[in-house]
Amino acid sequence: MNIAQYENYQEKKTHGEISFPFVTYICTIPLDFKNVPLHWHDEMEIVYIKKGTGCISVNLNEFIVAEGSVIIILPGQLHSIYTSDQTERMEYENIIFNPGILLSKQADTCSRDYLMPLFSGDTSVPVHFHSGVPHYKEIIEILDNCDRAGAEKPHGEALYIKSQLFMLLYVLENKCRLKEPAIKSMKSLESMKSVIKYVELHYADHITIDDMAEITSCSPSYFMKSFKKTFHTSFIDYLKNYRLTIAARMLTQSDGSVLDICESVGFDNLSYFIRSFKAKYGVTPRKYSSISDSAK
Repeated sequence: MNIAQYENYQEKKTHGEISFPFVTYICTIPLDFKNVPLHWHDEMEIVYIKKGTGCISVNLNEFIVAEGSVIIILPGQLHSIYTSDQTERMEYENIIFNPGILLSKQADTCSRDYLMPLFSGDTSVPVHFHSGVPHYKEIIEILDNCDRAGAEKPHGEALYIKSQLFMLLYVLENKCRLKEPAIKSMKSLESMKSVIKYVELHYADHITIDDMAEITSCSPSYFMKSFKKTFHTSFIDYLKNYRLTIAARMLTQSDGSVLDICESVGFDNLSYFIRSFKAKYGVTPRKYSSISDSAK
């Protein structure tokens, strides 16, 4: 999953285990972290907004969310979570689970005809559910049921949660299924996913445009043009922003010096790192760290 295993599953309510990889946690932006940068993983994710407003991008489509909103993120979909400015605050519940807990190890109708098409992206469902949208109340009831089970820990908790996940997928498949996939160029998305994953794993290393061009099997000029068209920013700016995001987290979660953190996220010039950090966050790294310490 990466991104520090999705922020180490902030404030876990139901702990994911190898035998039952399901986890629910609560996070607040910007208190826990400023944003969740664009990424993807093989798990299914449900974001349930509890307080405030913000933005969630799924497969490069942006959704404005508010209290009560639910975002459905299928396995492999690119997504990010953020607020439109630093004055906004958004608290959300995040449910993440491995689709494998619902799939039969032997071929069966449910897995073959319904679950696999959904998890592989062959079936398309709405991303954003909110008050007034058909079947919203059914989905909210299912999520609230999972919350209660996580809090009360009844005998057979995993079995009950599994039943609710099946019910959720039934509602999505039976009542919400879309006729046409509402996504942008799949070829472009798949190509860019390899770039995003590479940055997640190697942001501390020296990364060049030539490296990315090789990964995507295209020329450097075509890669730069394609990346900017897809993400509306240059790859160099994306990489810098990602490194700064990781640096901000390290400043709040470790005792490392500014120089150590600068080098550990891939910057080779301290002055440039400080200028870039201040341009993004409005304060120097040292000030950012002190503010975080005083808020603890």
